[in-house]
Amino acid sequence: MIEKIRQASRPLLEVLQDLFTNRLFLASTVLPTALAIIYFGLVASDVFVSESRFVIRSPEPSTASPLGLILKGAGFARAQDDSYTVQDFMLSRDALQALDKELDIRKAFSDRSVDLFSRFAGLDWDESFEALHPYYQKKVSVQLESASSITTLTTRAFTAEQAYAINRRLLELAEELVNKLNERGRQDLIRFASQEVTEVQGKAKTAAVALARYRNDKGVIDPERQSTIPLQQIAKLQDELISTKSQIAQLQKLAKDNPQLPVLKQRAALLSSEILAETTRVAGAGNQSLASKATEFQRLALEKEFADKMLASAMSTLEQARNEAQRKQLYLERIVQPSMPDASIEPRRLKSVLVTFIVSLVVWGILTLLVVGIREHHE
Repeated sequence: MIEKIRQASRPLLEVLQDLFTNRLFLASTVLPTALAIIYFGLVASDVFVSESRFVIRSPEPSTASPLGLILKGAGFARAQDDSYTVQDFMLSRDALQALDKELDIRKAFSDRSVDLFSRFAGLDWDESFEALHPYYQKKVSVQLESASSITTLTTRAFTAEQAYAINRRLLELAEELVNKLNERGRQDLIRFASQEVTEVQGKAKTAAVALARYRNDKGVIDPERQSTIPLQQIAKLQDELISTKSQIAQLQKLAKDNPQLPVLKQRAALLSSEILAETTRVAGAGNQSLASKATEFQRLALEKEFADKMLASAMSTLEQARNEAQRKQLYLERIVQPSMPDASIEPRRLKSVLVTFIVSLVVWGILTLLVVGIREHHE
């Protein structure tokens, strides 16, 4: 009896299963595809895309090799690290604030003519700046190609003029950022070198004043040079003294009563006295000798010479810093200017509908397998 009831109810179950399967197909495939056709065909707003390309360059570092100079010349090197800096800036809140202040992109993105699902604050009604920033990052794309260091800037908006204006202004803001980096680097280099020159100039001036004061106080210009003439004079006097003593020795042997002998002895005494006086002036034990003044003079002269060399080195460093500041400038070179789109390329309506249909079919197939599995389990 029970078996007969089962056999009689089996066609009814198959009909119900077919009906459920058809409803499942309608719910999982037909309905989403129809909604996609309605949205992408009638509701979704047109999105215009503007694209530009640029590269950040800096002067190529100089090489010490003459052959390298011949081969490389005065070329430019890619500044990839600075490209990342520009990329982060374009997606930053600062760039968004500048764009919103100048182009009022908040109003453009939240315009009522844009469909509810695409416009800013369309579903959640959150019009804060914190909500605008992630929405802005979805509309602006900055991609850096590591091989060539070329950066592609892509901006999306709901009118061609808005997309173009945002792209153009972002490039201008990036150029302003690069100029600020250049100016800051230049000022830092020159400021540090100038501070060093100022400090060394003060030391050189102090050393020069100390040396001049010592010369005035001691009445000496250069003890070493000033002692040259007295030493020459002492040498001449010693030669004359030796000659005089030789004459005295000869007369004492040959003619002790010669009347020139007392004169020669007196001359020898005068020469000895004069030699002693000159020697005392050059290297005497007192504070008035040139030798006693030479030690302090040499110390002051050495300090002045060292300060002058430091000043020359600092001034050379300052000149190199100025040249380096000019040589290390960054350049934002536009390879492709911002494009003015003449037609919307997003959303890709047919592609979106096809993707929705295919995904819906996959979902329907998975759900169908689950239903069949549940049925077999109950049987």
